[in-house]
Amino acid sequence: IEHEAVLRPAERRRRRVGGVVFLCPDSCGRILPETLEAALVPEIGLVSLMHANNEIGTINPVDELAALCRSRGVRFHTDAVQTAGLLPLDVHALGADLVSISAHKFYGPRGAGALYVRNGLDLAPLVVGGSQERGRRGGTENVAAIVGMAEALHLAVDEMDERVRHVTALRDQLLGRLEKDLPDRYVLNTPMGAAPVAPHILNISFPPRGRPIDGEMLLLNLDVEGIAVSAGSACTSGALEPSHVLLGIGRDRPTAAATVRFSFGKDNTPEDIDAAADALGRIIRRMDP
Repeated sequence: IEHEAVLRPAERRRRRVGGVVFLCPDSCGRILPETLEAALVPEIGLVSLMHANNEIGTINPVDELAALCRSRGVRFHTDAVQTAGLLPLDVHALGADLVSISAHKFYGPRGAGALYVRNGLDLAPLVVGGSQERGRRGGTENVAAIVGMAEALHLAVDEMDERVRHVTALRDQLLGRLEKDLPDRYVLNTPMGAAPVAPHILNISFPPRGRPIDGEMLLLNLDVEGIAVSAGSACTSGALEPSHVLLGIGRDRPTAAATVRFSFGKDNTPEDIDAAADALGRIIRRMDP
């Protein structure tokens, strides 16, 4: 993803790096069908896009994107790690050739995951030397983790409606506190109401009014208060640059740098949300009076 402002008009829908074409999102963080269609030149063999963005929660129109790829004879993969267990994942409705999920996102064992492969799609082995996983990945499987993942997913699907109601209420509670306690101090990066979003992610930036807000110090101060949040996704933890996702939707660098990502789970409580809101208010007023 590249910030549109740094691209020439002819490049604003896509950017090529080696053999990979990166698509630019709209202001909500979505890859739209017309953007993908413009990039589907004959040499493209595979399209891989997230079902929901792991930093701001925006849900891509995967069914439309997959249908477009299918009409052009292009294989389509979607990363559904953020949505498995929280949104219905009917692979036939999605239309994807490949769908990947990870157990830890629905309280299964870390390090276990699954890849759905459409019937008839032939994949080269990831690890050669054995016939495990139908010849796609040689080596002894971690059976205990696989069973744990299956059971965790079973529970997540059974409890999906309840879990979604719970995390949605927590997200809305935090938004209400922000509006009450820090009006005009924050920018909401999760496009609430403007696009479909995952219910468990809330991404907020604090544009500096005076001195710049150091994002790392913001996280450290919250950690001291016992609040576990991140500046982006776990995939980019340790990165010193502002989030490429936030730059991609048009945030300036100082705003993108002063960002926290809240994610809510089944074990969080309304009391947790009030404690987080109280701590966040104190810290922001201290860092940028």
